[in-house]
Amino acid sequence: MAVSEQPPRGRAPRARRPRSVVATLAAMLLATELVVVLLAALALLGLRDLPAPVALGGGGALIVLIAIAAALARRRAGIVLGWIVQVVLIATFAVSIPVGLVGLVFAAIWTYSMIVGARIDRRTA
Repeated sequence: MAVSEQPPRGRAPRARRPRSVVATLAAMLLATELVVVLLAALALLGLRDLPAPVALGGGGALIVLIAIAAALARRRAGIVLGWIVQVVLIATFAVSIPVGLVGLVFAAIWTYSMIVGARIDRRTA
């Protein structure tokens, strides 16, 4: 059976709103953070800096939060969750200084991306 190019009868094709620069940057950065947090949790577990339930539980909870924020990046709630992720990553200084430094770098990149992305979105609007 061939795939037709036309939408089903009675339905108009739904036009998708173009993704803003802020949403694109947020999704890309959060996806990168997800990988880094996964690797950091495994490193903390392997170095025995934290007990296994704390390293994997805390890392897993943060990964879930990051995934939800990335999925909602087109909405205001996703951007707010992204800011919460940055605060939590900076707070990891209490657990591990190197991981806190990585969180600080990501927070700086996030802040810059949100400012510049909003500026670009305003110009193109």
